[in-house]
Amino acid sequence: MTEQTSPKFEGWLGKSPDAVHGRMEWGEYEPKRWTEDDVDIEISHCGICGSDIHTLKSGWGPTPYPCVVGHEIVGKAVRVGENVKHIKVGDRVGVGTQARTCQQSTCPDCSNDLESYCHNDVINTYGSFYPNGEGKSYGGYADYNRTNGHFVFRIPDGLESSSAAPMMCAGIAVYSPLKENGCGPGKTVGVVGVGGLGHFAILFAKALGADRVIGISRKADKREDALKLGADEYIATEEDKDWVAKHSRTMDLIICTASSKKMPLNDYMLLLKTRGTLVQVGAPDGGILPPITAFALVLSGRRFAGSNIDSPKEIREMLQFAADKKMKAWVVERPLKEANQAIVDFEDGKARYRYVLVNENFGKH
Repeated sequence: MTEQTSPKFEGWLGKSPDAVHGRMEWGEYEPKRWTEDDVDIEISHCGICGSDIHTLKSGWGPTPYPCVVGHEIVGKAVRVGENVKHIKVGDRVGVGTQARTCQQSTCPDCSNDLESYCHNDVINTYGSFYPNGEGKSYGGYADYNRTNGHFVFRIPDGLESSSAAPMMCAGIAVYSPLKENGCGPGKTVGVVGVGGLGHFAILFAKALGADRVIGISRKADKREDALKLGADEYIATEEDKDWVAKHSRTMDLIICTASSKKMPLNDYMLLLKTRGTLVQVGAPDGGILPPITAFALVLSGRRFAGSNIDSPKEIREMLQFAADKKMKAWVVERPLKEANQAIVDFEDGKARYRYVLVNENFGKH
């Protein structure tokens, strides 16, 4: 492909909820209409995220099929709009969950580096319709991606593409609440769910200097991995006897990456110290969480909060922090051509701890 010309967009298309069972179809599609604010990226890597699964099966609401999922994208900029000044053709770049927001000076979110919470004109990396007939957004299980330059990030030298890709969603999803809630020296941090997001939460909590990090999961089978990631202790809630009483009021902050409607959320709250905070980042189908009693909150001044991914400013900060700390995600690389089997394996819980699709055609177009 000649640089600065429009590439041919092909990828794995989900055409119905049945796609989640490994029935995506490879095909060509029409990306959003090009503007001089955009960047075209030849994709080398794309992480598989739980959001992809929810979207393929319309778990979070009706999906506008056909849809190409994937919002943990790394690749090479091959076409750069005239209005994009921080990216040049040939740069190694990444894209996360957002493709555009209103970016207006009057927006209380966009004007304060809180673009991920903009409610005026949010375009997700896949499955969204642009205003003014510009078209639809398509994600990273593909050869190319087209995204607004404000949400395209240079990947720092020293950070492997296979690690950077899942950081574009899973990484920032936990880095943001850790930073926002003061993770660092003197703090004990719990991480519920040792998976794609949870393993990043352990890595980042230790890198940010937390005194103690405690991994929390249902079974004991991830204990050894959690400790290798840097956790100081591990709780298996379905196997460790009296775990609530033993660990009651011991944690300053808990990052909950789990999204089960059956998880013992009220018990997790009891692990917090006075005025401790639990931040929920996992989102189940339908958005319904288990109940929390008022007493779990008010009697100790505990707080229950939520967090989304964060702004371009903080994503850049996270990527540089990860590069400086020489962080390496625990990933399993899978060929893009095996995407259907990879999402089935992901749903079966086989990833340790993030699948990253590697485009075998990268650099050959």
